[in-house]
Amino acid sequence: MFKVLKFIVISVVCLIIMGASVLYGFSSLFAPPNMDETLIPDAASQFYDINGNAIYTTLSEERRVPVTIDKIPKHVQRAFIAIEDNRFYEHGGIDYRGTARALLSTLSGHEVQGGSTITQQLAKNAFLTQERSIIRKIKEAFIAKELEHKYTKDEILTMYLNQIYFGQGAYGIESASMYYFNKHVQNLDIAEAATLAAIPKSPNYFNPFENPKESKNRQELVIDQMVKYGFISAADGNAAKAEKLVFSTTHKTNSDPRSYFFDMITQKVIEEVGADALYKGGLKIYTTLDPDMQKAAENAMKHLPGYYTDGKKLTQPQMALVAVDPHTGYVKAMIGGRGQDKFNRATLAVRQPGSAFKPFVYLTAMQNGYSPASVIEDKEEEFSPGWKPQNSDRAWHGKVSLRTALIRSINVPTVKLAQEVGVSKIIANAEKMGISTLVDSGAYSDSNLAMALGGLSKGVNPLEMASAYGVLATNGMYCKPIALLKIVDREGKVLYEAKPNPKRVIDAESAYLTTNMLQDVLISGTAGGMGIGRPAAGKTGTTDTYIDAWFVGYTPDLSTAVWVGDDNNKSMNRMYGSGAPLSIWHDFMVNALASTPRTGFSNPGVAVPPEPEIKQDDKDKDKDNDKDKDKDKDKQAPASVTTDGNTAQEPVVSNQPTKRKRSMKERVNEIMGKPVVSNQPTTRN
Repeated sequence: MFKVLKFIVISVVCLIIMGASVLYGFSSLFAPPNMDETLIPDAASQFYDINGNAIYTTLSEERRVPVTIDKIPKHVQRAFIAIEDNRFYEHGGIDYRGTARALLSTLSGHEVQGGSTITQQLAKNAFLTQERSIIRKIKEAFIAKELEHKYTKDEILTMYLNQIYFGQGAYGIESASMYYFNKHVQNLDIAEAATLAAIPKSPNYFNPFENPKESKNRQELVIDQMVKYGFISAADGNAAKAEKLVFSTTHKTNSDPRSYFFDMITQKVIEEVGADALYKGGLKIYTTLDPDMQKAAENAMKHLPGYYTDGKKLTQPQMALVAVDPHTGYVKAMIGGRGQDKFNRATLAVRQPGSAFKPFVYLTAMQNGYSPASVIEDKEEEFSPGWKPQNSDRAWHGKVSLRTALIRSINVPTVKLAQEVGVSKIIANAEKMGISTLVDSGAYSDSNLAMALGGLSKGVNPLEMASAYGVLATNGMYCKPIALLKIVDREGKVLYEAKPNPKRVIDAESAYLTTNMLQDVLISGTAGGMGIGRPAAGKTGTTDTYIDAWFVGYTPDLSTAVWVGDDNNKSMNRMYGSGAPLSIWHDFMVNALASTPRTGFSNPGVAVPPEPEIKQDDKDKDKDNDKDKDKDKDKQAPASVTTDGNTAQEPVVSNQPTKRKRSMKERVNEIMGKPVVSNQPTTRN
């Protein structure tokens, strides 16, 4: 039935396109009267915060330096043809074969492909809006046919290369060449041409300054396409891939910490209405940024240490912070780095989460008949040939409750729990809660027990972690993150609008029980003594060799993820999630929520069982005592699982600086959100 439906849809679309081509003689009726010139109104667009106050103004005039076709080397032209429209010199403006192939690929569930030719893209960019409608596509087709009738292929290609947007206000191949490589287009080599050809599909995502890894991946795809279609030899392709690119250093980096948020919004606006509308259309762009919370985030950066300056002149480690309203998905504050570059680590960095991934395991356990009081045994065990996870204190704790195992971040019970409930269920929960970077199948699948300790094939990003923990804050309701609220043109017409769309992805009882356990992390667990004077929950995360450190925590009103890490994957001097990330999170949350009334987590009617009285076997007691005697003599560096399978975890309470014993009254006050008088420092080592 599905195959029949696909055939019908493809046939109808093809008939529509062919019918349109039959009406070629009428194409001039759809073509704009000013085809030889494009009017460019000079009107800046403005960004507004959540309170409706203007916070940013775009450039009113873009960088555009037209060049003639004789100034554009053949390998530069072919780089764009190879990745955008390999049959450019064969079709008459509309590639029916390519359109059918793209549609079939999309309907078959494979990679979504575009069917627009270079001529159609020129028609859209020069004369139409980015509106997604059948009418716009029909107009685009007619204008493309008229362009092909009026101009030669070389003239069309020249106009296209001078028209397309490369990010950062740069239009056209010459401006892009100068901006990214500080050289004229005629001096570009194959590797540089392929890098520029990779950008227009998504000028933010494939920007080498903002996302160098994905830029490189797409550059190599462009090179592969050039080899495939015979534009360059395989040897030239390999040499281009191996070339170390030297980018321009003359462009200025905006040190405003908000620039990461502005760049993210800029890309979203371009996706919705186009670059011309943004830079010349006088738009009003409404965002979710809360100025007070953003200022609190910027102030909290004072807890970020600086260890060294790398070869790119970036201070390491870097950081990211994202704060999300769990009830709406609104992104209230964002820090994507120190402001020394344009790579937004809050949205684009995919890093190992360490023990910050454990809550997904315990949440799944709550759904499958376990409770915080369920008992599980912590003892040496081989889960796969040669893999015996260790605990950070190099001790075994015998029988422990799930609450104790989670708040003290004990590894072995977590792995055993994942084995019992099933890794597929854990991954499914994480994905339902908004984690999109997990690998479900293949040689590098995350469907293994190392996943339970945060050993992922790719990793996670801070925005999605903040959003996922927000599901716990709302007792199971997921809201997709929203940063751009509305786009309004100069006539007051709403061009785009986003509204919260909460949906239940986790049952309320399991979410609440998980939150109840995670509250104790800030009381007596790996973040003990770092409460914020109101009900809050969270989890630390530290990876092997101290490359990544996390704290993700939330209240009923705000979910915030903080990541600290080295861009170059170097160790951060024994940096734990309970160190700088927790200090940044604590400082931010206290100030960001200063004017927000204290509220508690809503109990959906589930009974929270008390901690069980656990009697250890004599042999377990003796074994633990022996371990404790040797602990101070032979301390090991705690860390979390990484993809190489080495294990350890967050420091347990006994490894933290000595603290006075907290009374039951203080503990109850903390849970109830009352201020706690404590002698604890505001930072953790």
